[in-house]
Amino acid sequence: MCWKCGKSVSLEIISRDSECPECHKALHSCKNCLFYEPGSYHDCHESAEELVADKEKPNFCDTFRIKREWGKDSGLSQANQKAEAAKKAFESLFN
Repeated sequence: MCWKCGKSVSLEIISRDSECPECHKALHSCKNCLFYEPGSYHDCHESAEELVADKEKPNFCDTFRIKREWGKDSGLSQANQKAEAAKKAFESLFN
């Protein structure tokens, strides 16, 4: 699934040059990776050794795995989900 437009991607193999057929954004990019985790080291849940500065551009990462589906939270990381839950719990104390 494309991180930008949300369209389903039917390509079996995602190469560095692969683009979304709908919006033409790079598919082999951090934002489209299963391991993309904003806030973690190099924004990657895997042990990324090198920083990929532009998360939307194609890269040469060997651990890249395309994220085939975005859940109901549209790609929110677990850390963001926990932060949102904590914020709501805190706010409910004063309502």
